Amino acid sequence: MTDEVDYRWHCVTECAPFAPRDGAGALVYDGRMWLLGGWNPGDKTHFPRICNNEVWSSRDGLDWTLVKPNTFLDAHFDPRADWEGRHTAGYAVHDGRMWIVGGDVNQGHYHADVWYSTDGARWTQANPSAPVPWAPRALHYTVAMHDRIWIMGGQTVPQLAAEEEERYGDIWNSEDGLRWNRIERREPAWAPRGMIGGSAVFKDRIWILGGGLYDTPAHPGRVFYSDVWSSGDGVDWTLHTPAAPWASRTTNEVA
Repeated sequence: MTDEVDYRWHCVTECAPFAPRDGAGALVYDGRMWLLGGWNPGDKTHFPRICNNEVWSSRDGLDWTLVKPNTFLDAHFDPRADWEGRHTAGYAVHDGRMWIVGGDVNQGHYHADVWYSTDGARWTQANPSAPVPWAPRALHYTVAMHDRIWIMGGQTVPQLAAEEEERYGDIWNSEDGLRWNRIERREPAWAPRGMIGGSAVFKDRIWILGGGLYDTPAHPGRVFYSDVWSSGDGVDWTLHTPAAPWASRTTNEVA
C-alpha cells in the first residue's frame, strides 16, 4: 500500500557560504543544524586533499557560521590533534555531544577513530590508545539509540585501500566510543550492506531502509535494495517489506 502525501519543499537559500560537497555529516544538536566535512575532488581550494574537516552551523538554514576551519591541508596534518577530512562517515548525537565514528577510504586507508565535541570547534578523540575493534570498513550505517552509538554494515573498497573484499552485516554498539560490544544478530536479518545516509530511529527501533553495496573489481555492479527492516535491540530484526514502493537505491538519506 502506498500513501500519497502532498508536500512542498521551500528553498531557504541557493548560495550558502560553504563550498559544494558530497557526503558531509549532517546533525541537529543544541538548537542548530551542523555540517561536518565532506568531499569534492574538483575543488582544490576548499578540498586540497579531496575531503575536508571544517564544521558549519546554522539556526535557520539561511545564515551559516564557520565554527571550525579546515585543517586537513597537507602532509603536516597531525591526525592525533584533529579528525582527518572524510565523508560518508558515521555521525550521531549521543550523551550531549556530536560524534564522528569511523570514516571513508579516500586517503588510501580506513578510519578507525572516534571523535566527539560539545561545540563543533574543539574535538576530542574517544579512542586515542586503540582503534575500534570492528574490522576496517567504509559506508557503514550509524545511529544513536538507547544511550548508545550503534554501527552496522559497511564494506571494504579494495580499489582504494589494500584490504580483502568484505561485505559486512555485523552490529556493534558503545556508550563511550572507546569500549564496543558486538551484538549477535539472529536470522532472518538484512543482507550485508551500507550506503545509507543519516539515521532512522522510530518507535524505539533502529530502521534500515534500502541501501546497498559499492562496486569493486570483483563485483563491478553496484547492489541496490528497497527492503525495510527494524529492530529494538539489534538482535531480532523484523522485515516490514521486501520491496518498498520506492525504487531500490543507495546513498539515500533517512531520518
